[in-house]
Parts: sequence; C-alpha cells; structure tokens
Amino acid sequence: MAREADLYPPVKAYLQRQGYDVKGEVGAADVVARREDDVLVVELKLGFSLALFHQGIERLAVTDLVYVAVPAGGKTKALKANVKLARRVGLGVMTVRLRDGHVEVLADPGPYAPRKSKKKATRLLRAFDRLQGDPNAGGATRHGLVTGYRQDALRCARFLVVHGPSRGAKVKEWAEVPDATRIMADDHYGWFRRVSRGVYDLTEAGRQGLVDFGDD
Repeated sequence: MAREADLYPPVKAYLQRQGYDVKGEVGAADVVARREDDVLVVELKLGFSLALFHQGIERLAVTDLVYVAVPAGGKTKALKANVKLARRVGLGVMTVRLRDGHVEVLADPGPYAPRKSKKKATRLLRAFDRLQGDPNAGGATRHGLVTGYRQDALRCARFLVVHGPSRGAKVKEWAEVPDATRIMADDHYGWFRRVSRGVYDLTEAGRQGLVDFGDD
C-alpha cells in the first residue's frame, strides 16, 4: 500500500537534478528545496483534497514556488480539474509514477489568468434567455432540473394533450416552439411517439411529465 513517504525519494531526486539542495519535513513543509536564493516547497499527498490545497496555499506565505505532488494515475477528467484549480490559486502540480519514480510537472506555480471562452459565454446566455421564469429557484425540482429544453418539450406536450396527434410544423407555429419537430423526434424524455411521417402524439410518460412539472 502506497504511503506519502514513497513520494519523497522521487521528488527529491527530481529536484536535485534541477540543482536544488533538498530536505524533507522542514518545519511544517513536507519538502523544502533550496538553490541559491530560490526556495521551493512541495506538499505530498496520496490524492487531491481540500486539505492539500489549503496546505499549498499556506506555503505561499513563504515562497512563490510551491508545488503539490500526488501519485500519477486516476481519472483524467478529475486530474485536469484539479490541475486547473491549482493553477488558479498559484500552485504547481507534480505527479509521481510510483513503479519507477518518474516525476512529471503538470503545472508550474505562478499567476494564472484563464482564457475566456466566447463560445461558453454565448451558450450560457442562450440557455438563460431560453429559460422562462425562474423554475429552479432553490435548486432542481424533485422531478429534476427544469431547462429551457424541458420547458419547450412541456409546451409541445401541452399542445398535444389538447389537440391530439399533430404535425411538428403546426406545433412549432401554435405552441411557439422553434425546435418542436426535432424535440419530439429526438424524444429525450420518452414523452412523444411518432404516429406517421411528421406527426407526433403524447405518450403516457408525457402525460405524467405534465403532472410532475405542472401545467403552468
């Protein structure tokens, strides 16, 4: 079973190759390295945690060169998210491959300003504008999150429960849902069924959806 102490020899060897003099357990720090006037600190943990970030941030009061080091491996998505968080607070990140001691630096410490994504901002504003009212105040409903897409599906369902099987073009125009045909064809919630080409009807699940989410 891996121990935090197993991370120390590879990290020490890596830093020594960079010209640092390295010592473990100096004061409150797991690893302290010195190269002339440069002081570098590494906090070792067997996995990312809030405590690890807290420790790293605390060491920034001593030096700007602070890394957190964890064993290599794990889920790539979670690793990327943790590296991003570390960069946001000015910490560097090292991973240690325990089977052979290979150390990889995934991020260096220092100021970091994430690039703004115009595409993500546009998508967020589109979702905001599409959502009618504030149906998720206080969190999702007990039947799930109400999105603009779900609201459009509910409008299609309300139309069908009143008018019966209808063409997508008619639902689009009368219910004022621009994507009515695609929503009913994709049938993401199991609310609709195709009865003939371009014509859709409501399923029992669709009728229950109107009950669950209200008919307002």
